[in-house]
Amino acid sequence: MNPGDAMESIEQMAAECSNWGRWGEDDVLGTLNFIDPGKRVEAAGLVGSGRVFSLAQAFDSEGPQNGWRRRTNPVHTMTDTGTDAEYGSQGFPHGFGGADDVVSMPLQCSTQWDGLGHIFDRGRAWNGRRAGEVVTAAGDAVTGIETAASQIVSRGVLLDLGRALEQELGLERPELPDGFAITAEHLELAIERQGPSATVGRGDILLIRTGQFTRARREGWGRYAGGPAPGLSFASAPWLHRREVAAVATDTWGFEVRPNEFEEAFQPLHQVVIPNMGLFVGEMWNLDGWAEHCAQDGQYDALLCAPPLPITGAVGSPLNPLAIK
Repeated sequence: MNPGDAMESIEQMAAECSNWGRWGEDDVLGTLNFIDPGKRVEAAGLVGSGRVFSLAQAFDSEGPQNGWRRRTNPVHTMTDTGTDAEYGSQGFPHGFGGADDVVSMPLQCSTQWDGLGHIFDRGRAWNGRRAGEVVTAAGDAVTGIETAASQIVSRGVLLDLGRALEQELGLERPELPDGFAITAEHLELAIERQGPSATVGRGDILLIRTGQFTRARREGWGRYAGGPAPGLSFASAPWLHRREVAAVATDTWGFEVRPNEFEEAFQPLHQVVIPNMGLFVGEMWNLDGWAEHCAQDGQYDALLCAPPLPITGAVGSPLNPLAIK
């Protein structure tokens, strides 16, 4: 990693972590191929109490977006209300009434997956395809998010970096500071401190709590959407590649550390892991409730059900991921 040369670093890292051709030239699932039926059976065996944790932020007008990159918060509009029913203005017989509503929002305005068509590297999409042949004005015709609709059910593993590094960094709260780059060494340290249930391996969905979401909810959104943030270091890519994780999700807007670690760079880790590794990336997840529970009972893995909405041709999707213990 050469901080003064983003392009050279990206080229070398992309070559080192590439999965192009690994599952055939027609593959559309990337690292989700690591999740096989046996992995799902293993994950289902983790369910003991039946307790369920929603890992989603709210989808409402008070959300984190501030208009950056033309992303706005959801707009929720009622098209039929109880008032309409009371006044009999809905046109239904024998006193029947109802309510209906509409939501308008960018697909990546709150808890979401980045699909494989979301990011390109030097004009190439996942598996080496030409970006312009994959995603057009009509959408992603090859790796649209609908291709993953029945795939993302596996063992979820939480690495609570905020708590794991709290004493070492002298933090007032278990929340990493903005701009903190999480390296492979930090990930290994969290696994060691959390114990065997935090081991990360093939087909697992890795969830990383930095604590930034906790801070934003306490102090206000500020620049949560697009601003400085703790996150994964560019240098963590080989670790993710070797571990053969199926997907990674964080409680931050952009997954990787911001500001980025190169001069004049924008999301270089995305540029490596999505189009080259084929890694599914989740952002803006709410990991706090599950993290508190894990800190109490010492068990950091669970059955994770996190399918995207099957929106044909979309390059990302909102979701309500569920950790079931």
